[in-house]
Amino acid sequence: MMNNLPEIRCDLLVIGSGMTGMAAALFAANRGIDTVQVGLAGELGFASGFLDLLGVHPIEEGRLWNRPWDGIDALAKSCPRHPYARLDKKDMRVALSDFISFLTANGLPYYAESDRNLKMITPAGTIKTTYAVPVSVKNGVRAIAEKGSCLIADFHGLKGFSGRQIVETLKKTWPKLITKRISFPDATGELLPEQVAFSIERPDCRAQLTEAILPYLDGVDYVGLPAVLGLYRPMMVFNDLQRRLERLLFEIPTMPPAISGVRLKNIFEQNLPLQGVRTHYQHKILSVDYRDSHVFRFDVGWEQPVLTIFSKGAILASGRFIGGGLAADRKQVREAIFGLPVHQPGNRSGWHRKSFLDPKGHPINRFGLVTDDNLRPLGNNGKPAIPNLFAAGSILANQDWIRQKCGAGLAITTAYAAVKAWVRLSA
Repeated sequence: MMNNLPEIRCDLLVIGSGMTGMAAALFAANRGIDTVQVGLAGELGFASGFLDLLGVHPIEEGRLWNRPWDGIDALAKSCPRHPYARLDKKDMRVALSDFISFLTANGLPYYAESDRNLKMITPAGTIKTTYAVPVSVKNGVRAIAEKGSCLIADFHGLKGFSGRQIVETLKKTWPKLITKRISFPDATGELLPEQVAFSIERPDCRAQLTEAILPYLDGVDYVGLPAVLGLYRPMMVFNDLQRRLERLLFEIPTMPPAISGVRLKNIFEQNLPLQGVRTHYQHKILSVDYRDSHVFRFDVGWEQPVLTIFSKGAILASGRFIGGGLAADRKQVREAIFGLPVHQPGNRSGWHRKSFLDPKGHPINRFGLVTDDNLRPLGNNGKPAIPNLFAAGSILANQDWIRQKCGAGLAITTAYAAVKAWVRLSA
């Protein structure tokens, strides 16, 4: 541990800069809490832009829920240890509303139907059940419901998106779906999504793109394009292209890392500091000391500490293996920062099922931190390991967010609950 590092003090430290960490920092800022956020700002860039709440339960039956709140009731009854079972549904609704309102206020409006899930096309050509989508995707929800005449246009050289694959996957149930591959203006060879997103913000590029698409629009009501319609001003780009094409336009996410995730990342990184959050992205927690005075000391940096943060409380939103919140060796799965107990079987033979494609999923997907009703991680004695430490998001045990299609909902609602609990218990 280095001495004489710069020091800052705060009331609450949010550890993580994925969806959960960003949500926790937002909700803390909304309450006027003196907040610092630390995390490696890369994971959010892999997001599709869709906000799942709950799509599937039970996993082994693959049952899809059109009404996610009814699904959550069923989940809480049959899986009482799932994080959703600890949450108040009114708080969950407030959390989602506040999160979406923040995005809308900062130029990325979202569409949701409150009590119903939506259906939208994935880059693989499958139909996904989700709770909320960017407004630039909304017309695609309508196109799927109507099975209307629709052109999926893609670009020569653009990786991670194939209109042909989408049409081949859906043509049996959607005969009016067609595709054309066009040349993106002033581009040859391989196209990067970031390159397209930057270029398409220029009016001359949009004019040329319009001219390239127009010849294929006879009898077409909808136009689907890869979700690369602008990075910093997506709604301006979307509205202008829709006006030029005179058709109902919608975006379809590309394979990750995707522009739709980068948009989310940029909005949080640009606007959380304006709300008073002191952010330290591309930093991680190198060591932690919990003092008798109930104040955390964190040394923060990359390979070496560059900063010491003292905080009265902390929210652990570090994610699972990709985010660095969990780490595995040949014998066990560990929580990487505090050394907290991880819910897991006694030996490695219980980590996986025999079949890789077992419909129940693998037990390792449900490993994580067990908490009390205030989302405080429990120690081996069944009591909160550290009274002013809270956990949220995918690091929580007894959930399988990928198969249950609840990733964003889990992140947002548990982040809200953790902030609320910290406020209540620190009063």
